[in-house]
Amino acid sequence: MTALESSVKAVRIAAAAADRLKATDEQAFDVSDLLGITDAMLVVSASNERQVLAVAEEIEKDLFLKDNKRKALSREGLELAQWILLDFGDFVVHVMHEEARQFYRLERLWNDCPAIDLQLPEHTGETEESSENNDDNTSETEK
Repeated sequence: MTALESSVKAVRIAAAAADRLKATDEQAFDVSDLLGITDAMLVVSASNERQVLAVAEEIEKDLFLKDNKRKALSREGLELAQWILLDFGDFVVHVMHEEARQFYRLERLWNDCPAIDLQLPEHTGETEESSENNDDNTSETEK
């Protein structure tokens, strides 16, 4: 059994939202064979409590707007913002402070499960604006 395509699509939306807010080390796993209660797990890191909260909120907002008004069934950890768990039923999102992520190392629990390609853009260190400027400076023959 593998994760439903709708779950994979939603996990990618969540990962893109986290990435947009500068979360790091986004990893997702198809855990449907191992757990049976959910299809996928997404784990992302943030550098401080404020960012942990912001990333969790952005994930919820994007899933509501881009995935048929999807809402979390439960939310845990909002008070301390060290580890926020968002349970969407068919997938679970863990937004973790970097120190908590290093301590708990959740991804080791799912190392045997297939990784989900999040299809995130590669981080080249170049901003979008500088990329656009480079494109504008390229002659038509070079394009």
